[in-house]
Amino acid sequence: MALFEFIRPPSGGLAILIIMPFKKTLERTPWWLVATIIISVTLLWHMVADQSYQRIAGVLSKGLLTTLGVTLSAFLLASIIGMLIALAGFSRWRAIREFSRFYVEIIRGIPVLVLLFYIAFVGAPELVKLYNWVLQMPIDAGVLEKARTRDFSMLWRAIFALSISYSAFIAEVFRAGIQEVGKGQIEAAQALGLSNWQRFRFITFPQAIRKILPPLGNDFVAMIKDSALVSVLGVQDITQLGKIFSASSFQFFETYNVVAFMYLVLTLTLSLIIRGFETHLKRNDHH
Repeated sequence: MALFEFIRPPSGGLAILIIMPFKKTLERTPWWLVATIIISVTLLWHMVADQSYQRIAGVLSKGLLTTLGVTLSAFLLASIIGMLIALAGFSRWRAIREFSRFYVEIIRGIPVLVLLFYIAFVGAPELVKLYNWVLQMPIDAGVLEKARTRDFSMLWRAIFALSISYSAFIAEVFRAGIQEVGKGQIEAAQALGLSNWQRFRFITFPQAIRKILPPLGNDFVAMIKDSALVSVLGVQDITQLGKIFSASSFQFFETYNVVAFMYLVLTLTLSLIIRGFETHLKRNDHH
């Protein structure tokens, strides 16, 4: 109350009525977001006003679609694999449950970059050999062409590697969401004679998805950042184009400012959307 006493006029009450809402606004303001917006606006102003920044942004914008395409494709595939691995963990057969646990623990223990190199330079050639071996007869008969490793593009190797890496984490998200569904509801569904698929479709999944979507969104944001790793395979994403442009122009400061700005806009926008969605779900749960 010392602040109020310092500025209080003789009447006293009016100053408190004016200061209190302002003080509450200051306390609730997310200053990290304010600072981020200021930095982003500053960079955006440079990109609009400075011809050098304009040229860099024009070059890097060509990699934006690649970054989004890699992320969306890899995340969709990772979600499908992750859901299957999670469901395998609830199998009645122990061998399948053990395989699910083995997959999750092994993949989560390997860094994304290492897995990227492994799948690109070990997994892809072996997959091509397997394809040629399985289809040896039609290949020899001239019905199919023999596959070559170079036909497996680095773009798809990168997508497959990101999918495998994130599928283990997404599997844990699905597992946790499914476990949130009460056993009593599953037992009631069994008593009604519903099959395993019907129980999953009508009882388990609709309730689990509310718990699953927010962490899935966080994984999507994380994948956008990790997608920058595909540049080590020569994929023409934002980071790779930034490396090429800065190396040829020696404008490292300006180029990586724009690279950071593009990733910041993508991740911050999605993070705010996810937070708003989580708040919406919590309000609905309370009602």
